Amino acid sequence: MFSRAFFFETFFFFFFFRIILRQFRNPKGLQRSFSNAHLTNGKYQKYASLAHRSDLSNKTLVFNVEGTLLKSSSLFPYFMLVAFEAGSLLRALVLFLLYPFICLVGQDMGLKIMVMLCFFGIKKESFRVGSAVLPKIFLEDVGLEAFEVLKRGGRKVAVSDHFPQVMIDSFLRDYLDINCVVGKELKTVCGYFSGLMEEKKKGMLNFEEILGKENITSHDIIGISRFNRSLDHPLFSHCMEIYLVRRIDKISWQHLPREKYPKPLIFHDGRLALRPTPLATLALLMWFPFGFVLALIRIVVALTLPRKISIPILVFSGFRIVISKPKLSRSLQNSKENKPEKGLLYVCNHRTLLDPLYLSFVLKKNFTAVTYSLSRLSEVLSPIRTVRLTRDREQDAKMMERLLSQGDLVVCPEGTTCREPYLLRFSPLFAEMSDDIVPVALDTHVSMFYGTTAGGLKCLDPLFFLMNPLPSYTIRLLDVVSGLSTYQDSEKSRFAVANYVQGEIGKALSFECTKLTRRDKYLILAGNEGITCNQP
Repeated sequence: MFSRAFFFETFFFFFFFRIILRQFRNPKGLQRSFSNAHLTNGKYQKYASLAHRSDLSNKTLVFNVEGTLLKSSSLFPYFMLVAFEAGSLLRALVLFLLYPFICLVGQDMGLKIMVMLCFFGIKKESFRVGSAVLPKIFLEDVGLEAFEVLKRGGRKVAVSDHFPQVMIDSFLRDYLDINCVVGKELKTVCGYFSGLMEEKKKGMLNFEEILGKENITSHDIIGISRFNRSLDHPLFSHCMEIYLVRRIDKISWQHLPREKYPKPLIFHDGRLALRPTPLATLALLMWFPFGFVLALIRIVVALTLPRKISIPILVFSGFRIVISKPKLSRSLQNSKENKPEKGLLYVCNHRTLLDPLYLSFVLKKNFTAVTYSLSRLSEVLSPIRTVRLTRDREQDAKMMERLLSQGDLVVCPEGTTCREPYLLRFSPLFAEMSDDIVPVALDTHVSMFYGTTAGGLKCLDPLFFLMNPLPSYTIRLLDVVSGLSTYQDSEKSRFAVANYVQGEIGKALSFECTKLTRRDKYLILAGNEGITCNQP
């Protein structure tokens, strides 16, 4: 009896999960196919024939975002990011638990449920997920073949039947140079999203309103969509030709490589470091309580135990540290013999708030770290001495000079963290402080959570970094660089030294050097200059 019951139970769950998996891959209504009769009509053609056209530069391309530009047909990862980043862990959990039901009720009702779960009660003015978080995951899902076709077009109009305007507008305009974006509008009440979408009105959209008073005829308009009902959108009725994308076409597409982004993705925010697909979200939600406890244990071990004991325990818990010291020991020895009365100045690029701590653990030294901004909680819990800079050049110079006379000093002249393989502009103040500068190239790897934020609580940055199952640091100490004394014109040479150190660290990490600053980052991600917010 037991074996028979087990057989029927297994048989039931097999078909149940098969149906659910099919809904995950192909939610109802998302893949309603056109018959081959449409392709016999002169207006409808296969997408493959569009790639060979050479007259697209004087055409207006109207394309469906989720149907043609993005490789994935699942909307879940994008709404999950909104739920987690703009909402909370609880909101993300509710969305995940209801997603099987959302797939079963069909596209229209499922979309309304997801929008309600993700946006209800979110303040419109403070919603920055669309510009600070979503562009990264959208760019990673763009099909190279579709992008190459769009790039050859004249004016480009993006149409979305599913994504609200606030989710896709910044990604398409700022990173893909799309001229016009038409998405669903969300209703607001007293400045907060109500979770409801504005109803579409037939005929309310026309090309005169979208493209202005330009003389555009239907012969100049080409539509690109897929075999689904996205062609019901009124904008496609203006198209003389419509090219339809099949599922097999998208499967063979490649992902758009980073070097082909029209605008480089340098800054992005948010805590999630993975693409939150249903399976990845399940793993994340299951790991979250264990990761939280593990992070607390790691913090307690690092703060309370001696380094000889704490380091092996931390490595056993999943920490990964790789260190390289090419030709450094001889240079350091000569520097200390020549000027033993002054400490060494270590200049690092900035990946997380834990950069000085990792350097201290690896070199087994007690440094003093100077920083432009640090939460009070992080300052209290830090096992090494931390000193805040005032952003007053003369006052900060005197402070650093005094600290160097007391021992070794660590500084991150970028002034803020950067997640992507780029280096921000180095503040040249450090070049005047010491004749012996030790550049340190740092890189990190995380799998679930980012340990940095621009719009959230900075005091939680170390916690999120330590919640990763296998967080890793790569530390590379470079050859000592001569400071200001090697130059005659000190007023100009401090910039030369700063740029040289930035270049050496960039070469060691294969990172690209930029002239962007902390102010640029916070204006893009948080809408402020990053110096007015007092972190707890």
